[in-house]
Amino acid sequence: MSDLRDLRLTYARAELRRSDLSPDPVQQFQRWLDEALQDGLREPYAMSLATAAAPSSSGLSRPSVRTVLLRGLEGGALSFFTNYASHKGLDLAGNPQAEVLFFWAEHERQVRAYGDIERLPDQQSEAYFHSRPHDSQLAAHVSDPQSAPVDSREALEAKLAALRERYPAGSVVPRPDFWGGYRLQVQEWEFWQGRPSRVHDRFRYAVSGGGWQIERLMP
Repeated sequence: MSDLRDLRLTYARAELRRSDLSPDPVQQFQRWLDEALQDGLREPYAMSLATAAAPSSSGLSRPSVRTVLLRGLEGGALSFFTNYASHKGLDLAGNPQAEVLFFWAEHERQVRAYGDIERLPDQQSEAYFHSRPHDSQLAAHVSDPQSAPVDSREALEAKLAALRERYPAGSVVPRPDFWGGYRLQVQEWEFWQGRPSRVHDRFRYAVSGGGWQIERLMP
Protein backbone atom coordinates (compact mmCIF):
# COMPACT_ATOMS: atom_id res chain seq x y z
CA MET A 1 0.00 0.00 0.00
CA SER A 2 1.20 3.53 -0.77
CA ASP A 3 2.41 5.62 2.14
CA LEU A 4 -0.35 8.17 2.74
CA ARG A 5 1.04 9.82 5.86
CA ASP A 6 2.61 12.79 4.10
CA LEU A 7 -0.24 13.47 1.65
CA ARG A 8 -2.16 16.58 2.63
CA LEU A 9 -3.57 19.80 1.27
CA THR A 10 -3.49 23.28 2.73
CA TYR A 11 -6.93 24.84 2.91
CA ALA A 12 -6.62 28.56 2.26
CA ARG A 13 -9.49 29.41 -0.07
CA ALA A 14 -11.72 31.21 2.42
CA GLU A 15 -12.56 31.84 6.06
CA LEU A 16 -15.80 31.71 8.00
CA ARG A 17 -16.55 34.27 10.68
CA ARG A 18 -19.59 34.57 12.94
CA SER A 19 -20.51 37.77 11.11
CA ASP A 20 -20.60 35.85 7.79
CA LEU A 21 -23.35 33.51 8.95
CA SER A 22 -27.04 33.86 8.33
CA PRO A 23 -29.12 33.59 11.53
CA ASP A 24 -31.10 30.88 9.70
CA PRO A 25 -29.09 27.69 8.95
CA VAL A 26 -31.35 26.81 6.02
CA GLN A 27 -30.50 30.13 4.36
CA GLN A 28 -26.82 29.53 5.10
CA PHE A 29 -26.99 26.06 3.56
CA GLN A 30 -28.87 27.36 0.53
CA ARG A 31 -26.22 30.04 0.04
CA TRP A 32 -23.38 27.52 0.05
CA LEU A 33 -25.29 25.07 -2.16
CA ASP A 34 -26.08 27.81 -4.67
CA GLU A 35 -22.39 28.77 -4.82
CA ALA A 36 -21.46 25.14 -5.45
CA LEU A 37 -24.04 24.87 -8.24
CA GLN A 38 -23.01 28.17 -9.83
CA ASP A 39 -19.34 27.12 -9.82
CA GLY A 40 -20.17 23.84 -11.54
CA LEU A 41 -19.09 21.48 -8.77
CA ARG A 42 -19.91 17.87 -9.62
CA GLU A 43 -23.18 16.80 -7.98
CA PRO A 44 -23.01 19.19 -5.01
CA TYR A 45 -26.45 17.88 -4.00
CA ALA A 46 -24.94 14.44 -3.28
CA MET A 47 -24.85 13.70 0.45
CA SER A 48 -23.50 10.89 2.59
CA LEU A 49 -26.39 9.48 4.62
CA ALA A 50 -25.51 7.80 7.93
CA THR A 51 -28.03 5.53 9.62
CA ALA A 52 -27.92 2.97 12.40
CA ALA A 53 -30.02 -0.09 13.06
CA ALA A 54 -32.15 -0.35 16.17
CA PRO A 55 -30.01 -1.51 19.13
CA SER A 56 -29.56 -5.27 19.32
CA SER A 57 -29.89 -7.42 22.43
CA SER A 58 -26.26 -6.54 23.20
CA GLY A 59 -27.15 -2.86 23.18
CA LEU A 60 -25.02 -2.24 20.09
CA SER A 61 -26.23 -0.74 16.84
CA ARG A 62 -24.28 -1.09 13.61
CA PRO A 63 -23.81 2.20 11.73
CA SER A 64 -24.05 2.37 7.95
CA VAL A 65 -23.30 5.10 5.42
CA ARG A 66 -23.91 5.59 1.70
CA THR A 67 -24.37 8.41 -0.81
CA VAL A 68 -27.84 9.60 -1.83
CA LEU A 69 -29.06 12.69 -3.69
CA LEU A 70 -30.77 15.63 -2.04
CA ARG A 71 -34.08 16.16 -3.82
CA GLY A 72 -35.79 18.84 -1.75
CA LEU A 73 -35.31 21.51 0.89
CA GLU A 74 -38.63 22.60 2.31
CA GLY A 75 -39.54 23.91 5.74
CA GLY A 76 -36.01 23.26 7.01
CA ALA A 77 -36.18 19.59 6.01
CA LEU A 78 -33.98 17.70 3.54
CA SER A 79 -35.66 15.09 1.37
CA PHE A 80 -34.40 12.10 -0.62
CA PHE A 81 -35.89 8.99 -2.23
CA THR A 82 -35.03 5.31 -2.00
CA ASN A 83 -36.31 1.75 -1.56
CA TYR A 84 -38.09 1.35 1.79
CA ALA A 85 -36.84 -2.24 2.04
CA SER A 86 -33.19 -1.33 1.41
CA HIS A 87 -30.54 -1.47 4.12
CA LYS A 88 -31.07 2.22 4.90
CA GLY A 89 -34.84 1.82 4.76
CA LEU A 90 -34.75 -1.00 7.31
CA ASP A 91 -32.41 1.05 9.52
CA LEU A 92 -34.78 4.02 9.40
CA ALA A 93 -37.80 1.84 10.17
CA GLY A 94 -36.21 0.71 13.43
CA ASN A 95 -34.29 3.87 14.28
CA PRO A 96 -35.81 6.92 12.53
CA GLN A 97 -32.96 9.36 12.86
CA ALA A 98 -30.03 10.10 10.58
CA GLU A 99 -27.19 12.44 9.74
CA VAL A 100 -26.08 13.64 6.33
CA LEU A 101 -22.79 15.14 5.16
CA PHE A 102 -22.14 17.34 2.15
CA PHE A 103 -18.47 17.66 1.16
CA TRP A 104 -17.52 20.25 -1.44
CA ALA A 105 -13.78 19.68 -1.92
CA GLU A 106 -13.26 22.50 -4.41
CA HIS A 107 -14.75 24.99 -1.95
CA GLU A 108 -13.01 23.35 1.03
CA ARG A 109 -16.36 23.10 2.82
CA GLN A 110 -18.47 20.56 4.64
CA VAL A 111 -22.02 20.70 5.99
CA ARG A 112 -23.45 18.20 8.46
CA ALA A 113 -27.15 17.96 9.32
CA TYR A 114 -28.73 15.71 11.97
CA GLY A 115 -32.36 15.05 12.84
CA ASP A 116 -35.39 12.80 12.88
CA ILE A 117 -36.63 11.01 9.76
CA GLU A 118 -40.13 10.42 8.48
CA ARG A 119 -41.58 9.22 5.20
CA LEU A 120 -42.89 11.76 2.74
CA PRO A 121 -46.61 11.62 1.88
CA ASP A 122 -47.42 9.18 -0.92
CA GLN A 123 -48.53 11.96 -3.27
CA GLN A 124 -45.08 13.58 -3.08
CA SER A 125 -43.36 10.28 -3.75
CA GLU A 126 -45.76 9.63 -6.62
CA ALA A 127 -45.10 13.04 -8.20
CA TYR A 128 -41.33 12.71 -7.94
CA PHE A 129 -41.29 9.13 -9.23
CA HIS A 130 -43.10 10.12 -12.43
CA SER A 131 -40.78 13.10 -12.96
CA ARG A 132 -37.78 10.75 -13.27
CA PRO A 133 -36.44 9.46 -16.61
CA HIS A 134 -38.24 6.37 -17.88
CA ASP A 135 -35.31 4.00 -17.29
CA SER A 136 -34.82 5.38 -13.78
CA GLN A 137 -38.42 4.47 -13.04
CA LEU A 138 -37.76 0.96 -14.32
CA ALA A 139 -34.61 0.78 -12.20
CA ALA A 140 -36.70 1.19 -9.05
CA HIS A 141 -38.42 -2.09 -9.98
CA VAL A 142 -35.16 -3.77 -11.04
CA SER A 143 -33.50 -3.08 -7.69
CA ASP A 144 -36.13 -4.87 -5.63
CA PRO A 145 -35.17 -6.12 -3.14
CA GLN A 146 -32.45 -3.49 -2.91
CA SER A 147 -29.27 -4.48 -1.07
CA ALA A 148 -30.05 -8.20 -1.50
CA PRO A 149 -27.50 -10.50 -3.22
CA VAL A 150 -27.91 -10.99 -6.98
CA ASP A 151 -26.42 -13.79 -9.09
CA SER A 152 -24.86 -11.64 -11.81
CA ARG A 153 -24.95 -8.44 -13.84
CA GLU A 154 -26.64 -10.48 -16.56
CA ALA A 155 -29.52 -11.22 -14.20
CA LEU A 156 -30.03 -7.49 -13.66
CA GLU A 157 -29.90 -6.78 -17.39
CA ALA A 158 -32.44 -9.52 -18.08
CA LYS A 159 -34.81 -8.10 -15.48
CA LEU A 160 -34.45 -4.63 -16.99
CA ALA A 161 -35.06 -5.95 -20.51
CA ALA A 162 -38.28 -7.67 -19.38
CA LEU A 163 -39.47 -4.45 -17.77
CA ARG A 164 -38.67 -2.43 -20.92
CA GLU A 165 -40.82 -4.86 -22.89
CA ARG A 166 -43.65 -4.60 -20.36
CA TYR A 167 -43.40 -0.81 -20.06
CA PRO A 168 -42.07 0.59 -23.35
CA ALA A 169 -40.93 4.22 -23.65
CA GLY A 170 -43.88 6.57 -23.30
CA SER A 171 -45.94 4.20 -21.16
CA VAL A 172 -46.82 4.79 -17.52
CA VAL A 173 -44.62 2.93 -15.06
CA PRO A 174 -46.40 2.39 -11.72
CA ARG A 175 -44.52 3.53 -8.64
CA PRO A 176 -43.67 0.46 -6.56
CA ASP A 177 -45.22 0.51 -3.10
CA PHE A 178 -41.76 -0.23 -1.66
CA TRP A 179 -40.25 2.98 -3.10
CA GLY A 180 -40.65 6.56 -1.91
CA GLY A 181 -39.28 9.56 -0.11
CA TYR A 182 -37.99 10.51 3.30
CA ARG A 183 -37.79 13.84 5.07
CA LEU A 184 -34.93 14.66 7.46
CA GLN A 185 -36.19 17.32 9.86
CA VAL A 186 -32.92 18.96 10.83
CA GLN A 187 -32.36 19.70 14.52
CA GLU A 188 -28.64 20.44 14.28
CA TRP A 189 -26.47 21.87 11.49
CA GLU A 190 -22.70 22.24 11.32
CA PHE A 191 -20.82 24.38 8.80
CA TRP A 192 -17.11 23.71 8.25
CA GLN A 193 -14.68 25.85 6.30
CA GLY A 194 -11.17 24.50 5.81
CA ARG A 195 -8.35 26.74 7.04
CA PRO A 196 -4.53 26.53 6.98
CA SER A 197 -2.69 24.26 9.44
CA ARG A 198 -5.95 22.41 10.24
CA VAL A 199 -7.22 25.32 12.37
CA HIS A 200 -10.59 25.10 10.65
CA ASP A 201 -13.68 27.26 11.14
CA ARG A 202 -16.66 25.30 12.49
CA PHE A 203 -20.05 26.58 13.57
CA ARG A 204 -22.96 24.60 14.96
CA TYR A 205 -26.62 25.62 14.85
CA ALA A 206 -28.75 23.81 17.45
CA VAL A 207 -32.47 24.18 18.11
CA SER A 208 -33.00 26.37 21.15
CA GLY A 209 -36.51 27.36 22.16
CA GLY A 210 -38.17 28.78 19.07
CA GLY A 211 -34.93 29.62 17.29
CA TRP A 212 -31.33 28.60 16.69
CA GLN A 213 -28.31 28.85 18.97
CA ILE A 214 -25.04 29.36 17.06
CA GLU A 215 -21.72 28.26 18.55
CA ARG A 216 -18.20 28.21 17.22
CA LEU A 217 -16.61 24.77 17.71
CA MET A 218 -13.01 23.81 18.24
CA PRO A 219 -11.48 22.59 14.94
